[in-house]
Amino acid sequence: MTRVAEPGILLCVALLLLLPGRTWARRADTHALCYDFTLIPSPRPGQGWCEVQGQVDWKVFLSYDCGSKVKPISPLGKKVNGTRAWEDQVIMLRDAGEIFKERLPDIKLEDDGNRGSLPLQARMSCKCDASGHTTGAWQFSFDGQTFLLFDPEKRMWTAVHHTAGGMKEQWENDREMAMFLEKVSLGDGGSWLEEFLKCWEEVLEPTAPPTTAPDTAHAHATANGARPWSFPVSLTISVLLCIFWIF
Repeated sequence: MTRVAEPGILLCVALLLLLPGRTWARRADTHALCYDFTLIPSPRPGQGWCEVQGQVDWKVFLSYDCGSKVKPISPLGKKVNGTRAWEDQVIMLRDAGEIFKERLPDIKLEDDGNRGSLPLQARMSCKCDASGHTTGAWQFSFDGQTFLLFDPEKRMWTAVHHTAGGMKEQWENDREMAMFLEKVSLGDGGSWLEEFLKCWEEVLEPTAPPTTAPDTAHAHATANGARPWSFPVSLTISVLLCIFWIF
């Protein structure tokens, strides 16, 4: 027989891609662990001086007011509560709150004397891609407006707002703070995210099979053509068709 050229091969590839029950392109997933700190320089009576919210993949799993216990939020928070990662995280949250509190009164912003009296907002983000590579970042804001960024990998400060020059110069010379921010976002954050994700997957996946009655489940599977042997049979038939088509 005469060998069919490229159109035949392309048709075979198209048939394989259309087979049910398989995803041929795998998307690389990136996961993130974030902590949002809000430090209030002059809290009202009964108001805490610090508030923290923790998120995994943008889903809240803890809250903390820097004066009481860290509260687990959502099934994820309850799942990891009491683990070693949770306890280490609690220590970090307390230390971070104290570090920011100590430095808040000394923050100098150029040409805007009132900015320093507003709440300081700090966000730590730690991201891990499918290859296991971890990146970290810190963002510091006043009244929701970003003023300063910190890259822990390069230990580099970047002033985003035009009045943040003094704050940048002051924190560039604070070696203790830079080491702490680097350790949290690149070291601790990556290991905590890995452990939290394991628990997150357990929360999302059902612990028991559906309670559907056997007859109903069988009828549903038959109606949709879903059988455990359907994919191998379809694959075999398609490959044979391709062989006969090409040769």
